[in-house]
Amino acid sequence: MKKLIIFAVSAVMLTACGIEVPKAVNTSFPTMTISKRDVTVPLKYSATLKGTSDVTIKPQVNGQLMEVCITEGQQVKKGDVLFRIDSRNAQIELEYAEANLLAAQATESSAKLEYESNKNLFAKGIVSRYMLDNSENEYKRAVATVAQSKASVDRARVNLGFCTITSPVSGLIGSVPVYAGDQVNTATFLTMVSGNAQMHAEFSVSESVLEERAHSKDGKNTLETFPDVTFLFKNGSEYSMKGRITSITGTVDRTTGALSCKATFPNPDGVLYSGIQGTVVVPYSAADVIVIPQNSVVRLQDKSLVYKVAADSCAYSAIVKTIGFGSERDLVVLEGLEVGDQIVIEGANNLVEGQKVIF
Repeated sequence: MKKLIIFAVSAVMLTACGIEVPKAVNTSFPTMTISKRDVTVPLKYSATLKGTSDVTIKPQVNGQLMEVCITEGQQVKKGDVLFRIDSRNAQIELEYAEANLLAAQATESSAKLEYESNKNLFAKGIVSRYMLDNSENEYKRAVATVAQSKASVDRARVNLGFCTITSPVSGLIGSVPVYAGDQVNTATFLTMVSGNAQMHAEFSVSESVLEERAHSKDGKNTLETFPDVTFLFKNGSEYSMKGRITSITGTVDRTTGALSCKATFPNPDGVLYSGIQGTVVVPYSAADVIVIPQNSVVRLQDKSLVYKVAADSCAYSAIVKTIGFGSERDLVVLEGLEVGDQIVIEGANNLVEGQKVIF
């Protein structure tokens, strides 16, 4: 009572002095009534293009590069010659291996004759078991030598073939950092052939979006539930052909909480190149869902809260489960709210339990 009397006297004195006394103002908080609706929002993900069969070209033999048969950016077909390496040493090795094979075959033939002769003589009791067994071993040794010589010939032919480097895929030639006359070895980078008939756009998708897709009611495979996607270049222009999400990794990155994905785009005109950066746009569509503003959600450790307005116009917290869907302002509510609930949509961070929000 004493405090009230002092306050009243002070107010009279201030009023008498012409000073306006501030009045207590009741503040109302904006609210919304929960309903369901369909949403379609473009999810945008930064992506990098890569050919579906990008192949690094390196020599498989050492030698001098005699000819560079392609230029950077050239379109090649599978089997086209890219480089030629000096093949003279490989040719000599092949001829040497073939000569060894002929000698081994001759030795095998003689050993076989000797063995067959000793078999007949042993049957007549003319030669001993020792001579027969010895001739048999010599024949087997000769057969093994022929097999080794054939393998040496095959290896020499393969090495000779390696001197002509052909494209393993159809695509575009990348950078060519070598010149005719250079000494190359098996570690030398010659070029990269980007198989560009189709292109992969590599990007990451949030676990929450994938989780929603995984629980699709129609029971389809997760990849099948994603719609066609588009690719935007850095300048904002849209690639003319649609793509499909063709792969999703089976593990979640612990740091980002995302999964790596690939969207495959047809590239019949060769417009897309490996290394191009842009944006993959995935249309997110959900029917009959509850959507609330992000500002209405209060984050408290690992929980998400909203404030429901009760019949007495006071706000009481409720735990909700939400997912983002690409919108910068809204969230889809999976659990915690029902149609007809009224919630505070602005200023929720400033509320306390049981505070009156509507006057």
